[in-house]
Amino acid sequence: MLPRVPSAEVAKDGATRSHFRAFPFSLLKILLLFLALGLGFSLLSLYLTRYFGVQNVVTTSRPSYRPCFEEPNNFNRWIKPPSNSMHSMNDEELFWRASFVPRVKKYPFRRVPKVAFMFLAKGPLPLYPLWEEFLRGHERLYSIYVHSLPSYHANFPPSSVFYQRQIPSQVSEWGRMSMCDAERRLLANALLDLSNEWFVLLSESCIPLFNFSIIYKYLTKSQHSFVGSFDDPGPHGRGRYNRNMLPEVNITDWRKGSQWFAVTRTLAVNIVEDTTFYPKFKEFCRPPCYVDEHYFPTMLSIRAPQLLANRSFTWVDWSRGGPHPATFGSADITEEFLKKVIGDRSCIYNNQPSSVCFLFARKFAPSALEPLLNLAPSYLGFGQKQQKQS
Repeated sequence: MLPRVPSAEVAKDGATRSHFRAFPFSLLKILLLFLALGLGFSLLSLYLTRYFGVQNVVTTSRPSYRPCFEEPNNFNRWIKPPSNSMHSMNDEELFWRASFVPRVKKYPFRRVPKVAFMFLAKGPLPLYPLWEEFLRGHERLYSIYVHSLPSYHANFPPSSVFYQRQIPSQVSEWGRMSMCDAERRLLANALLDLSNEWFVLLSESCIPLFNFSIIYKYLTKSQHSFVGSFDDPGPHGRGRYNRNMLPEVNITDWRKGSQWFAVTRTLAVNIVEDTTFYPKFKEFCRPPCYVDEHYFPTMLSIRAPQLLANRSFTWVDWSRGGPHPATFGSADITEEFLKKVIGDRSCIYNNQPSSVCFLFARKFAPSALEPLLNLAPSYLGFGQKQQKQS
């Protein structure tokens, strides 16, 4: 006969068994709740990604970061240029992106060719008021890019066409490959705008010699790019050649020319995408071989000689001697001087004789700005006559 268990202990034991029977059911409810929450979060994430894009989700949490390109979901995003010239791409990424070339040559939109004015400067652009007069009224036909020292911070007013037109830059040294890197960087940034068809490299000391309409027509109607490229048999030409450049560059291919150029979109892409000649020039063309005088003239004369005019479009005065051309200040800017610079010359344009050979001139000091603004309406064909102060 089993011993008798007190009723209190029986009640306690029954409550314990009931508790353990209820525990698995509570745990199951908790697990189901977590599963429902996880499923809901996943569906919400898919919805946000599908309709707003990954870039937008990221930039919401990082409001200070603005990507250069967003995931394109309509045609306008493919053809619209970046709204800001600053971006986070390094050179390798930038050159790769800029080398994209449409295989279908017919544009599926109304494309108005633009001229990209690319300023290679150390710091400020003291002559920018003259350029603003030159560009006034032609906003749909040009774009501006400025490469200056990384430490320089421009202070153009918001009303200026140069406002926020600086690109991500690096230090460049005259005669070194870093100078050509800066020029390639300007070209690559300008190539991001599909409407840019001509690419003009200028310095902070350059001025235009004609009004915008004349220069625009001269460039867009030209069958050739304006790159100085000639064979100099002397010590400052072939004398700088290094046999280590073989087999890519033979001494008979070696060319020299001015670093200031105007090239079409086709040649701009050739310059940016080059990985054949660049390493040779970077390693074997060092002072007294000045790479900015030889790299582009040699490379382009090998790749596309039929597209070159083989002359520069920028007037300079070497008559004073020395390694650099003459610089002109306030006292030099007279009516006679401008007549001399713009005067009749002889050159070849579209395989025909022409008296218009130079579109720009250099080097002009900051002090030349005021007399240039005064004489521009009468001799350069743009701007407004300045009021004389009493």
